[in-house]
Amino acid sequence: MKKELTLALNYALNKGFQIHPDAFKILEDVDVKKLEKIIKEIVREKTRQKLFQINQDDLETYLGIKDDLSLQNEIKIISDPTNKITSGEGVKGYNALFSSRFNKLKRIISDRPESKMLKSAASLKNTKIEDDLYVCGLVSVRNSERNITKIVLEDPSGSFEGIIFDEELQKTAGTLLLDQFVMARIGSAKNSGYIIKDLILPDIPEQAKNKSESEAYAVFLSDLHVGSKYFMEEEFSDFVSWISSPDPVAKKIRFVLIGGDVVDGVGIYPNQNKELVCQTIQEQLKKAEDLIDKIPKNVKIIIMPGNHDPGRRALPQPAIPEKYNSGLWERENVFMVGNPAVVSLNGVKVSMFHGQSIDDIVKTTPGLSYDRPTDVMRHLLRARHLSPIYGSQTPIAPEMEDLMVIQDIPDIFHVGHVHRAQLDMYKGILLINSGSWQKQTPFQASVGMTPNPGIAILVNLKTFQVFHQNYSSNLDNVLQT
Repeated sequence: MKKELTLALNYALNKGFQIHPDAFKILEDVDVKKLEKIIKEIVREKTRQKLFQINQDDLETYLGIKDDLSLQNEIKIISDPTNKITSGEGVKGYNALFSSRFNKLKRIISDRPESKMLKSAASLKNTKIEDDLYVCGLVSVRNSERNITKIVLEDPSGSFEGIIFDEELQKTAGTLLLDQFVMARIGSAKNSGYIIKDLILPDIPEQAKNKSESEAYAVFLSDLHVGSKYFMEEEFSDFVSWISSPDPVAKKIRFVLIGGDVVDGVGIYPNQNKELVCQTIQEQLKKAEDLIDKIPKNVKIIIMPGNHDPGRRALPQPAIPEKYNSGLWERENVFMVGNPAVVSLNGVKVSMFHGQSIDDIVKTTPGLSYDRPTDVMRHLLRARHLSPIYGSQTPIAPEMEDLMVIQDIPDIFHVGHVHRAQLDMYKGILLINSGSWQKQTPFQASVGMTPNPGIAILVNLKTFQVFHQNYSSNLDNVLQT
């Protein structure tokens, strides 16, 4: 018997207590640093009750080992592209994609009172503008020269070109993304052209949060990169062990959400094989399955793909194909979804997106960077679209319907991809970039990217209080808020 355990038990025995044999096994698994405190508190409480035996039930209650049967774990898949993917071909497909985008976003912005004054681009040619009017479309041109910004918007009827003189509005225009939807307030210029006086984005309205009735917790993870030699396997295993521990918070975890790049993949970048400990997709997914299988079965796990996972690379992505690892699909507590997806956890809406488009947006938008991914996430919410830019680094498939439009307003927006764990709020929406479980790679070091890996973010779905567990040994590795 441990010396610390003997001392703790002697304290109880000296107070006139008996220790039931069933309690010994539980006490042997308790952190020795906590033993004395635990015994003293149980002795104090049971002395008050005039009960002088410490049994298994006392310890299970105190340590939170018993499952709280009142905790809900209801999951509903609200949106998943896996079975909706119907790619078109060539020009026809992309015409359908952008028509769908325009129509969906126009419906969203039609809730605004200004939309009653909307004109199509084609009708403006025959309209005499006396009062301000509104036009909407997808941004096809945005450039600035000689203190003037020119914007060209396209709608199904044609295109509209306007100029901006106002300095503040030019700054707003400078953050617009190509192919992003926007509504413009316009007036006539002296040279028979059009002046843009205001730019209005679809944006997210303020609304009340959905909350869980019980204090169930959700864990937000991303970018495990299982199979890479930089995967933090030991740290991740420690975290999974903690979920199974008697810790009071761990016992309330009912959901784990993994936002893509479950594995490192094969052939994703040149000479990747030199950085792999598992050389095939099947090996990588089997290793991931073995790790995930250690999570208690009363915890529901949602897994979406990222750009390193097997299957289609273009957005939207279907769920990781079953043929690569049927074991994950066969587990009753595992839900495989596509990218992006919207899920309901005890009524709390969570929008999940791996985050590939962050690459394009950071490169084209002043003031945004990989170090602050939640700033980009705000940008996406204001645009009501998860990947507006076509033709850049992020591949977009010619779908007959644009499944990247943000139609469901989430309570939590969960993104990964950039390996920077960060929290923020936007109009009542909790923004979570869940970082990674992969140490800095040589490529990241070469371009000056510093990840903060090994941080697990937990949210109390009733109170929206956020906790985190940091498994990194690097003292500078902290969660950004």
